[in-house]
Amino acid sequence: MDYIREELLSLYSIARILAKSGDVKDKFKQILKELETGLAMRRGMISLLDREMKEAWLEVAHGVDITVMEVSYRPGEGITGQVALTGKPLAVPNLGESPLFLNRTGARSNINCFELAFFCVPIIYEERIVGVLSADKELHLIKDLNRDLEVLNAVAELVARFAQYLSLEEENIRLRELVGKSRQKNLEIIGNSKQMREVFGLIAQVADSNTTVLINGETGTGKELVARSIHLSSSRSKGPIVMVNCAAIPDTLLESELFGHEKGAFTGALYSRRGRFEEAHGGTIFLDEVGELSPAAQAKLLRVLQEKKFQPLGSSRVVQANVRIIAATNRNLAEDVASGRFRADLYYRLNVFAINLPPLRERGTDVLLLAEHFLGEFARQQGKPIKRISPNVANIFLSHDWRGNVRELGNCMERAVLVASGESIEVEHLPPPMISEKVANKSASGGKFSSLVETQEKNLILAALEEAQGNQSQAALRLGITKRIIQYKVKKYGIDPQRWKRKKR
Repeated sequence: MDYIREELLSLYSIARILAKSGDVKDKFKQILKELETGLAMRRGMISLLDREMKEAWLEVAHGVDITVMEVSYRPGEGITGQVALTGKPLAVPNLGESPLFLNRTGARSNINCFELAFFCVPIIYEERIVGVLSADKELHLIKDLNRDLEVLNAVAELVARFAQYLSLEEENIRLRELVGKSRQKNLEIIGNSKQMREVFGLIAQVADSNTTVLINGETGTGKELVARSIHLSSSRSKGPIVMVNCAAIPDTLLESELFGHEKGAFTGALYSRRGRFEEAHGGTIFLDEVGELSPAAQAKLLRVLQEKKFQPLGSSRVVQANVRIIAATNRNLAEDVASGRFRADLYYRLNVFAINLPPLRERGTDVLLLAEHFLGEFARQQGKPIKRISPNVANIFLSHDWRGNVRELGNCMERAVLVASGESIEVEHLPPPMISEKVANKSASGGKFSSLVETQEKNLILAALEEAQGNQSQAALRLGITKRIIQYKVKKYGIDPQRWKRKKR
């Protein structure tokens, strides 16, 4: 019974450490120290998972010097990597006999590992593995291997929310370092996710050619930036890039807008004008929202793509179209072709080399990378000393669906910088709908951390009352609290102390 009381007291101490204000890393160090003093679990370590690479990076340790080293485990590598990959707790009854033990930190080089058991559990927050908690214990001190594993698992549940926050803070630091590396030539295309690295690879493949490119993506994903990147990375970079919003040009003016006209070519043509294709001579023309073109406009564009030449309205001269064409759309043109809304021959002319831009909600931590970029940009514009976004805000950004994509994020950050007064962006600085969404999600989650703390507190009181055979005064003495406090807790948790007295009879 004494060891059960020790376990509950340690869990209670850990809950109290987490309830106090202060730096998360310092709290974790105190918790690992408590594992040693209260539960004889030594050389405790907390590793955090990289969201993109799924590697476990050793972040905090007790009894292990990690100040001069970087320690990481790939998915499935060693005991830590195995737990990070599977999400299942693992108890190794004899560390010296385990083929998975790597001793990567060197902390057990001068210790007889055949006299140690090793415990490793996943840290799970909102059904996602965010880290790994591990420690060892001398074999002669172990009464129940599985129970020790359960206790360490309970600690992992307590620290989960804080591990998530620390993970986001560390990720923000790494992302700020990546901002400069992830920008494309002369542009502000920012991204380090697998999807965006694939996009960058496609840009590099197609840039230095005259191949027609079709960029597909939702509104606000950055199609114009990709078009500019292709142009600036090509042999046409010294030529012009002409941007055309096809959805904004009426059918009656489209031919004149694209191909130009002579004076008097139609009513209101008071002077001659060069069209967009002629302005783009030797460079690139970007046809944005090409899926919005009417059938008549589609036919005229197809003719230029086929013949590589055109005539301005009211002119007999023929202009050679020395132009690279990049088109973009937020529509599914393949479906539009099937329904007869878009010409199949034009679609196949445009869709020579397709680049599909992922929505922001599928780009993982790119949202934090972009948020840091926008933060720096708007803070400079408004002359504010804001340096970072808080972990709470980062967590909201990672869970938000971003229907407006990068454009929505930019607007959100501009507003946040405008209303913020300190050095960080906090939840209250976000748009009200986003805050409401956070409150709803928090309500749905049911306050997991508070529930865990209350459960451990209740278990501690139950154990003390059982030892004291229902005597609340003696139970209070065992816990080091007053009788009045234990009476309040007994009432709060609906505990009946009489049941132990009845057992005694």
